[in-house]
Amino acid sequence: MDEALKELLYKMADDLLIIGHRNSEWTGLGPILEEDIAFSSMAQDKIGQSQVIYQILNKLGESEPDIVAFTRNANQFHNCQFVELPIGEYDFSLMRQFLFDLAEWHRWDSLSGSSFEPIAQAAKKFRGEIRYHNMHAKSLIKVLGNATDESIQRLQKSLDESIPFALGIFELSPFEELLINENIFKGELKLKEKWQSSVSEILLETSLILPDLNEINPVQGGRTGQHTEHLQPLLDEMSEVLNVDPTAEW
Repeated sequence: MDEALKELLYKMADDLLIIGHRNSEWTGLGPILEEDIAFSSMAQDKIGQSQVIYQILNKLGESEPDIVAFTRNANQFHNCQFVELPIGEYDFSLMRQFLFDLAEWHRWDSLSGSSFEPIAQAAKKFRGEIRYHNMHAKSLIKVLGNATDESIQRLQKSLDESIPFALGIFELSPFEELLINENIFKGELKLKEKWQSSVSEILLETSLILPDLNEINPVQGGRTGQHTEHLQPLLDEMSEVLNVDPTAEW
């Protein structure tokens, strides 16, 4: 059971750590001041959430949060490839936030009833932060998805490019059946179903068109350490302080 729990917790924590650092790259670069502040705030939230999960892993016998966050190589990370992609233009980062955070909302909502009490408590603690993240993305997708021809075209292009990677969020765990049977997690397929319904419902209020997900091959492999060329340089950058001063605390 510990192995199943660790696999679930690592992929969640790694997702949050990596997308948190990606979002932080908008600090000082946001298209408007409000978005600069919003992405910086959400980055802090996500990195803080990842730390909570790494602390749970530590209690299950894994190394301390600083060690697992900053000393592993890319092939030891379990995040989906979607979160490690460069921030690109603002439309891509916004679309990634929209798709990823909707999945996070449903994941944590499901985990609030988990039989594994530490993660159930964390889910309840994070509820407010995740609700804000979703409100931010949904409101802007609705506005920009109905604004000018340019905004609609740019968001549609980002949506089309993002969907194969977003589907990789739901890569099946080798422990799916065990996690479901033990009422720890309801499973990636159930999560994907709820996510797809929510994405479709929101996009119906815009001029954006959701691609047929049945015709798209998900970009997978991240959960088993297969990553793009973008992850290791990001990890090297993240670990610079630790390499200079191993006694530093994050």
